[in-house]
Amino acid sequence: MTTTLEKPQESQRETGPRKMSAGAFSPRQLWTSLPEALRKLNPKHQLANPVMFVVWAGSVLTTVLAVAEPNAFSISVAAWLWFTVLFANLAEAVAEGRGRAQAESLRRTKTEAVARRLVDGVEEQVPGTALRIGDRVVVEAGEVIPGDGDVVEGIATVDESAITGESAPVIRESGGDRSAVTAGTTVLSDRIVVEITTKPGETFVDRMIALVEGAQRQKTPNEIALTILLSTLTIIFLLAVVALQPMASYSGSLLSVITLTALLVCLIPTTIGALLSAIGIAGMDRLVQRNVLAKSGRAVEAAGDVDTLLLDKTGTITFGNRRCTELLPVGGATLGELAEVARLSSLADQTPEGTSIVAYCAEQYGLPTRPQGSELHAEEVAFTAQTRMSGIDIEGREIRKGATSAVRAWAGGISSEVEGITEAIASEGGTPLVVAERSGAETRVVGVIRLSDVVKPGMKERFAELRAMGIRTVMVTGDNELTAKAIAAEAGVDDYLAEAKPEDKMALIKAEQEGGRLVAMTGDGTNDAPALAQADVGVAMNTGTAAAKEAGNMVDLDSDPTKLIEIVEIGKQLLITRGALTTFSIANDLAKYFAILPAMFVAIYPQLDALNIMRLATPTSAILSAVVFNALVIIALIPLALRGVRYRPTTASALLRRNLLVYGLGGIVTPFLGIWLIDLVIRFIPGIG
Repeated sequence: MTTTLEKPQESQRETGPRKMSAGAFSPRQLWTSLPEALRKLNPKHQLANPVMFVVWAGSVLTTVLAVAEPNAFSISVAAWLWFTVLFANLAEAVAEGRGRAQAESLRRTKTEAVARRLVDGVEEQVPGTALRIGDRVVVEAGEVIPGDGDVVEGIATVDESAITGESAPVIRESGGDRSAVTAGTTVLSDRIVVEITTKPGETFVDRMIALVEGAQRQKTPNEIALTILLSTLTIIFLLAVVALQPMASYSGSLLSVITLTALLVCLIPTTIGALLSAIGIAGMDRLVQRNVLAKSGRAVEAAGDVDTLLLDKTGTITFGNRRCTELLPVGGATLGELAEVARLSSLADQTPEGTSIVAYCAEQYGLPTRPQGSELHAEEVAFTAQTRMSGIDIEGREIRKGATSAVRAWAGGISSEVEGITEAIASEGGTPLVVAERSGAETRVVGVIRLSDVVKPGMKERFAELRAMGIRTVMVTGDNELTAKAIAAEAGVDDYLAEAKPEDKMALIKAEQEGGRLVAMTGDGTNDAPALAQADVGVAMNTGTAAAKEAGNMVDLDSDPTKLIEIVEIGKQLLITRGALTTFSIANDLAKYFAILPAMFVAIYPQLDALNIMRLATPTSAILSAVVFNALVIIALIPLALRGVRYRPTTASALLRRNLLVYGLGGIVTPFLGIWLIDLVIRFIPGIG
């Protein structure tokens, strides 16, 4: 029952494109985020970003000087410096705005419910906000679950579409790894008793809203290190610009404060300084688009640096249920005969194993998947856990399929040939099902069905991609050594851990970390909680227990274990995007340095005219062109910062070469071209050209 109602993994994966489209950049977002960008001009906000604070201070200074001695050049520089700060704020505001839009959709899922609290076995109605940790509430069909908790009594189907976006109902039951329920979801059938595990206002959805809005987002260690680097570069360029005035004075000329301020802003790493916050927010946003909640930016960043990936076999590498993979006829029966009776015996078996047998017979032998003709009026024998058999009684024939011991008892014994086949299948990690039929007084075994764990399509290729990225994959399973080895070889993982217990997972993670590697893993049970807490990236399934969700630093709302691979890719995309734009920004600053300085000092040192390769008109037009370009390049890169640089599995050296070629060379060429084009326009403005 649980298996048939639980949504299949394939459907979870199919939701990806829909969620990804939600993150597409729209120019309209710039306009809607403008009010927030203006609010961020507050100096308290600017102090958090040292690079942009220098730009903000320069904007204030040039504005004061432009008011004191107004002219076209000073007014233009002051205006474009303010645009530079505004565009930087706009990048952050757009990223936060998308998060707030998603948070608002989550907020709409919250439903104030009246709770039926149990006190000494007696029900009393109280507001959902009055519930406390440890309270037990009764929830029946059609009622909304009033708070986060664990099912401690009963079993029910629950509609979690408000949280996950999936319409398929799921089973929640006591005593297992699928006992956790979320406030705001609706019980569709039966009755359950839920023990509340969170305080009012601190439910899973409340935490999601706060995290998605970015209210609790802190800078990651890499962001802090990069901020220190950018601040250091800013100080270096500040000293270099200040040193230009004595040099100019020695040559019999003076540079205005506005010119020096504009030059400083053009040379410091404003591009990456303006986009750094937006890159981090957008990384968490991309996870939200895939229905993954990251509890911190550190978790996303760690995912990008993962060296070892621990993956559970069942439901991750293989399908969650065993499938028919082979028919083995015995006693002189043909494959066609076995296929026909195997199909008939499985028509009433609605378990995933039973439906896979019908599907296999249809695919391999062209047999119908539904009852035909006289089969419609036959007496079906449904599979039950007690009989461990299913079958059909049709036209004087009794056909049964089931576990070896069950069919042996029904048929009055089986041959040594059948015993040998079933033992061989079991020793190889498969599940044998025996098929027999009875006609009159004669009973015979027709053959054996092999059920096997089937590796999901494309897994081997995905593991090859991870290997190319330098990530080691380890399959964790409770199966015996022989079965684990066979599945690991078929799936293409680098290593496996067979007959794994919770302490074995913990020991493996610690061993990997002691070797200087970062580890990611998934889990959904209370027994996974220690390992999830120990792992650098612990992805808990939303269907799992509260202990697992608290231990992990990410929660997958779709409960799709294979999504761990996507999480790693998103983390790497975040790091690649930050690295690419940092490379572009630094190359961009160096190019601006060599583009505008010759034009600025050509009057003092005529020899520099040979270096003025773009033939910029005047020192003032060169400076203003650089300031305008410096502002416009930020707005041009916002879509890339939000979307992220496209990730391709490759080695670190190949990635470095690509970054240097595309973003390093691009960062050098773009300013020369951009400043030249802008100079062609502004040289005709009176008072500047």
